[in-house]
Amino acid sequence: MNDWRIYRGAGLPHDGIRRLPPPPPWRDFASSGPDTGADADPSAARRLGVLRRLVENHHPRPEEVEAVNAALYLRRPLLVTGNPGTGKSTLAHAVAHELGLGRVLRWSIVSRSTLRDGLYHYDAIARLQDVQLERAGAGGGAAGGVRRSIGSYVRLGPLGTALLPGPQPRVLLVDELDKGDLDLPNDLLNALEEGEFRLPELERIADIEPEVGVLTDDGGRAVVRGGRVRCTTFPLIVLTSNGERDFPAALLRRCIQLDLEPPGEEQLTAMVRAHLGDDAVTDGDELIQRFLDREPGEVIAADQLLNALFLTQHAPRTERVTRERLADMLMQPLDRPR
Repeated sequence: MNDWRIYRGAGLPHDGIRRLPPPPPWRDFASSGPDTGADADPSAARRLGVLRRLVENHHPRPEEVEAVNAALYLRRPLLVTGNPGTGKSTLAHAVAHELGLGRVLRWSIVSRSTLRDGLYHYDAIARLQDVQLERAGAGGGAAGGVRRSIGSYVRLGPLGTALLPGPQPRVLLVDELDKGDLDLPNDLLNALEEGEFRLPELERIADIEPEVGVLTDDGGRAVVRGGRVRCTTFPLIVLTSNGERDFPAALLRRCIQLDLEPPGEEQLTAMVRAHLGDDAVTDGDELIQRFLDREPGEVIAADQLLNALFLTQHAPRTERVTRERLADMLMQPLDRPR
């Protein structure tokens, strides 16, 4: 159809929503991509391209490869800084995919995040309620239910899950660390340095229940022995930052630091081809060049370009004014005052 619009602003109900095309690959939440196993990671499929062509065709800069290998060899966290949209989070998924390290654990930092959030959560209220219900049932003469272990009320967080002992390292993405509380980077130091943490609720009963099964952040179960979790293989921890604050020297000296530059023409072309196919590279040549020719220091994220390429594909080529207006709307510099 010539009219690409679904919502027309006419105020009259219609069934145009049936013409809504499939979503862009990076916003497709209904499919996990080509992987169909239990470890399939829908987030990785969206980030790396539906055919994984981003990691297979993308050629990272030598310093990126060297920094990842340094973190792997030295068992140190990788602190990745850079402007929004430079691929900081995608790097964790690319490494996990290439090395076969399974689903990426993700801890998205907000202003209220604490170290405890990343390690584990103990639901004391739910446990108390269940004990009261058991007692009430027993007092009323009804047969009491099977008493649950304390482990049913403990769920390891993403960092806690990453520190579980295992033969291979897990990949943990700690996204936007600079958004967290001022004390969070310092609070992380001991866990990152020692590779272990305590669960006081389980330590107190270790003489009665030396092994407790708990839930993990990725939906599995694990056994905690003696109320402590200690890694046998240090995870690959990717800390990302948009550069909105400085970190303490104590954290910086424990990390391998990598500053990601905006993608160049080769990386950008691989990204577009991975998500939208070969035709998008040819048809979107003007927009790609516009992204590359932006003013020095002007911040435009690569996913803004992908959004513009996807949407302008659906607007008829005859509507050049519409296509340019859409591109202007979707590729506004992020550092421009509003």
